[in-house]
Amino acid sequence: MEAKHEESSSFPMGETPQEKGGFGHVPQCYKVAPLSRPSLHPGIANIPVVDLNGLNNSTRRSAVIKDISSACGNNGFFQIVDHGISQSVLDGALSAAFNLPSVEKVKFMSIDVRKPVRYGTSIKDGVDKVQFWRTFLKHYANPLDDWLSLWPDTPHDYREKMSEYAREAKKLGVSIMGAITEGLGLGPDYISRKMEEGMQVIVVNCYPPLPMPCPQQGLALDCPPPPPPHKNSDYSCLTIVLHSSSGLQTLDSRDGKWTAVRCIHGALQVNVGDHLEVLSNGLYKSVVHRVTLSSDTIRISIASLHSLGMDEKVETAKELIDEQHPKGYSYRDSSFKHFLDFFAQNDIADRKSFIDALRITNQ
Repeated sequence: MEAKHEESSSFPMGETPQEKGGFGHVPQCYKVAPLSRPSLHPGIANIPVVDLNGLNNSTRRSAVIKDISSACGNNGFFQIVDHGISQSVLDGALSAAFNLPSVEKVKFMSIDVRKPVRYGTSIKDGVDKVQFWRTFLKHYANPLDDWLSLWPDTPHDYREKMSEYAREAKKLGVSIMGAITEGLGLGPDYISRKMEEGMQVIVVNCYPPLPMPCPQQGLALDCPPPPPPHKNSDYSCLTIVLHSSSGLQTLDSRDGKWTAVRCIHGALQVNVGDHLEVLSNGLYKSVVHRVTLSSDTIRISIASLHSLGMDEKVETAKELIDEQHPKGYSYRDSSFKHFLDFFAQNDIADRKSFIDALRITNQ
C-alpha cells in the first residue's frame, strides 16, 4: 500500500486496512485526544447481573422488576442471564458474524446514515475527522420480512442465523421494556405495542487487532470520544448486546472514571438508551460506553437497538412530570428519524451527543 493511502479513512474498493492488517501503526485519523485515551489497566465495573427467569413468575416478577429499575437508575447498564435465548442461537449469530467475508460487506459500503443496510468503519467514512478502529454492518430488522432479502446472503447461513437471533432479541427487548415501564409506574403495556411495531437495528461490529507490535495500544478506540464532556451513548430506547470477548468499558458519572465490564459467558448486556432517558424524564440515564482494543484478538459484538417507529416521537411520560420537571423543561421530543438527521449533519469529533442535543437544560 502506498504511503499516501495509509492515512485515508475511506476504502470504497475493497477490504479496509484494519481487516487486511494493512497498517503498521495507528494512523492519525484513528488517534483519540490524550484526555480520552484509555487506561491499559482499568478497574472492574460493578455492573448488576439480573436473572430474568422470574419475569414470568407471578411471585418473583416484582423482585426482578425492582432489580431492573435499580440497575437502570443507578448504572444505566446491566447484564442479563436466564434470558430465554438459547446458547446455540447466540453462538450461531456470532459464528455468522465471524464468517461474514469482507468482499460481501463492501457491497454495502456507504456514508449515507439513512441506508437500511450499510457497511463502514466510521459514522461517515472519509468525512468525520476522527475515525473508528472497527468495521460494522448495520441492517434494519423489523418487520423482518421487509428487510431480510436486503441482508448479505454470504455466507449461506448468515440470514438464517442472524434472523433467528434478531427475532429472539426483539421479543426479549419488548419484554424488558415492559418490565422497565412497569418499574417506572407506567405499567407493562405502556409502549409495548409501539415497541413491537417499532424499529430494530442490528449492528454487527468487528474490532480488528491493532498493529503488531503495538506500543500505541491506548491511542485508538472503536468509538473514540472527543475530550469530555462528550457522551457516547445509544440513541435507542434500549440496546441488547451480544459479544465474543471482553473490551467494553462504561463511564461512572459519579467519579468520571472508566471501568471494564466483565465478560460472562451466555449473558447479554442491556444499555439504557437516549430515548429511554427522555421517556423516564431523566430518572434513567443513557449509559456512556466505549470499547478498548487488543493487539492480538478480534472482537465481535452484535448490538440490537430497539426504538419506536421511524417517525414516532418519544416524549417524556406525563406521569413522570412534576413541579421540579414540568413538561417541555427537560427534554425535547424526538424520533429515530431525528437521530439520523442529527448524525448526518454533524461530525463525531466536534459535535455534542444526541442526548445533549435533546436536553433543554443541563442536568
